[in-house]
Amino acid sequence: MRYLHTMIRVRDIDAALRFFCEGLGLREIRRHDEERGRFTLVFLGTEPGADSPQIELTHNWDHAEPYTGGRNFGHVAYEVDDIYASCQRMVDLGYTISRPPRDGRMAFVRSPDLISVELLQRGQALPAREPWASMPSTGEW
Repeated sequence: MRYLHTMIRVRDIDAALRFFCEGLGLREIRRHDEERGRFTLVFLGTEPGADSPQIELTHNWDHAEPYTGGRNFGHVAYEVDDIYASCQRMVDLGYTISRPPRDGRMAFVRSPDLISVELLQRGQALPAREPWASMPSTGEW
């Protein structure tokens, strides 16, 4: 398993970049603007192109109010060798998969303290497989 990133939601992307880049010295690694979803993702790290843990800033274009109730903190993410085996291990330990890996690529589970943890399949998505492919999402993630 390899730690990938921690996501936080930001209201003002420029102010956030000033803080994290100019203030803390992080550098923008990559950016993705999503017109349909109306959001921008900016990944920051210590060196451009570095294969190290990063911070993901998520800017929802239409959200102007401060985030409350922990909505500014999104999730931590881990890359796993087998998304289905990882999810099954969590289920076997008594945890609920909040967002099952229906796509063979991504799942979410929440810690006992309700921290969202994203699991991402290393490499290409695995072929869809039951019971995951038809399993509904549960609660928040």
